[in-house]
Amino acid sequence: MSRIVQIVRSGLAPLTRTRAFRALGPRLLPAAERLVRGLTGGRVQVSGLLVPSLTLHTIGARTGEPRASELMYTPDGRGNAIVAGTNFARGKHPAWTHNLLAHPGAEITSRGRRFAVVATRIDTDPAEREAAWELIQRQWPGYRAYERDSGRQVRLFRLRLTREL
Repeated sequence: MSRIVQIVRSGLAPLTRTRAFRALGPRLLPAAERLVRGLTGGRVQVSGLLVPSLTLHTIGARTGEPRASELMYTPDGRGNAIVAGTNFARGKHPAWTHNLLAHPGAEITSRGRRFAVVATRIDTDPAEREAAWELIQRQWPGYRAYERDSGRQVRLFRLRLTREL
């Protein structure tokens, strides 16, 4: 990670934990992501300018309809991605986490490439969960504060790549 990106992340991270960001972010960021994804054919993500980002393609847990969610991810050092269901520190888990629980086979798009993945929760082993949070925090300082502020245990998932599509 370049020193400039690290400085920018450290400066922006506290802003993402403000009430204003938590109120506006859930409305503005998905719209911006959809616009940029459409204009670039999925090759560029707004969030990807600062952190590794992907589009998670799931099947709706209740509807069975295809869903897409833009997410920050953290590489786990073994070729997998860790995603956290922070939902901007809201009290409810994001819908994509329910979708992965119901249908762990999913797809991701990152940098214009699409992959099949299998999602597993990182909850059963407290040491594994702490290690995952440590990796996430190194990438985006203070990100775990979303868990504390939400009043719930954030669902963490490891996305294991199975093949390129």
